[in-house]
Amino acid sequence: MKSNTFDTIVVGAGMSGGWAAKEFSEQGFKTLLLERGPNVEHLKDYPTTNMQPWEFKHRGRLTAQDIKDNPIASRCYAFREDAKHFFVKDNEHPYVQKKPFDWLRGYQVGGKSIMWARQVQRWSKYDFEGPARDGFAVDWPIRYDDLAPWYTYVEQFVGVSGNKDGLDTLPDGDFLKPWESNIVEDYFSTEIFTIHEKIINPRSYKRMTNYSKSSYQDSQIN
Repeated sequence: MKSNTFDTIVVGAGMSGGWAAKEFSEQGFKTLLLERGPNVEHLKDYPTTNMQPWEFKHRGRLTAQDIKDNPIASRCYAFREDAKHFFVKDNEHPYVQKKPFDWLRGYQVGGKSIMWARQVQRWSKYDFEGPARDGFAVDWPIRYDDLAPWYTYVEQFVGVSGNKDGLDTLPDGDFLKPWESNIVEDYFSTEIFTIHEKIINPRSYKRMTNYSKSSYQDSQIN
């Protein structure tokens, strides 16, 4: 029997496994990536992507039977009528919870990377300092500054859209141009900005009564 040899073998083609295989391969290692589930091809294997809410039998919601059969998985926001086919069902991987722990899995190439809400905010220094500051759990061995270059490294590869808001609680990333807001989002952001300036910076607000919404939006992009 002919045998193959590899420099690295990665088990599981989820977010972490897929990225590890990418890094090993780019560094010249002969890499084998193993995944127990099927491959997921864009468009073809997303049967519900282009469906409208009214086209779903239950309008995207779970049935009482779905929740009864999946008390753990159904607690996940993404376990809905339009995406539940990507989740491993509770009876397919039973486990004992001595303490509350929701173990959610997806058996397919890409793993849970195709079952999330595409939110990739950076943790701030306050998140990393939380355990030490507030006296709970175990302190993180790293801080935001240690990880910041790696956030950038990943963002440049995957492509992340967003505003540069200059908030220390939600650090700016290496962003692509943000998605265009709809009229409700425009109104909401303008109102929040106005309230903030009235309450937090009342002096500057007096000087900015003619500050246009378009100027404010432009400042978020630049």
